[in-house]
Amino acid sequence: MLVTVSSGNPRPPNAVARPDCAAHGDGLATARAELEAARAELAAARAELADLECAVAHDLRAPLRRLRSFAEMLAAKVGGHASPEVAQLAARIRAASDQAGALLDGLAELARIARQPLVRERVDLTGIAESIVGALGAREPDRAVAFRATPGLTATADPGLVRTLLEHLFGNAWKFTAGVDRARIEFGCEQRPGQAVFFVRDNGCGFDMASADRLFRPFGRLHSTKEFQGTGIGLAVAARIVGRHGGRIWTTAAPGAGATFFFTLPTPEQHPDAVDSRP
Repeated sequence: MLVTVSSGNPRPPNAVARPDCAAHGDGLATARAELEAARAELAAARAELADLECAVAHDLRAPLRRLRSFAEMLAAKVGGHASPEVAQLAARIRAASDQAGALLDGLAELARIARQPLVRERVDLTGIAESIVGALGAREPDRAVAFRATPGLTATADPGLVRTLLEHLFGNAWKFTAGVDRARIEFGCEQRPGQAVFFVRDNGCGFDMASADRLFRPFGRLHSTKEFQGTGIGLAVAARIVGRHGGRIWTTAAPGAGATFFFTLPTPEQHPDAVDSRP
């Protein structure tokens, strides 16, 4: 026996159930509220970064300038009458204040990159790389470094930030190939499924990959300042720039066998309407 139970308002067989409009409206209102809250948090974070940049640029630099000035006054006052120990201490104070100033420069750069508006243009990566390495060579004309760059590499990115990115990557390669016979630096691109992967490769001192996760953090140095000068900020800046473009950065290396830094950026094929910044 077939028993049918009816509510008194039978629905036609082909009727479509309508969603609960009130519930839908509540969900939309909640999503909008969450979006506004996220925007407010982002605005607050940017304001904090602006305050940090201001503090680094002014408040924190003043004590360093005074410290360096006092060391110079001390050295001038004692003049040739100072013992070698006193002269060395004064020099170390000046060097330490300069190093602290460089660290503040790096922190300010990190803050600036995080809040700087992003401009997307078609950028000539090869041209930027050649100009950076050319400037490095002009600064140290006694060094012999073989440089090779794949012609015509381009990306859709912020021209200023990309230059900063490549300055840090090539600056690293230049620094860590010092003292290497037949130093080589290469800039190229590997085509992987659905993605162009750019790389900067050198045959410098390299490093142990067991510590590679520290490289892209601020102050994540793998070498002492006695071995190589630097602040440990450069690769953190590079990672921040790549991340702001929605890309990735990673590395492979081995002690004594050099290092390769890979990174991805949007390409003109992904943004065909981007403005061409090339001359």
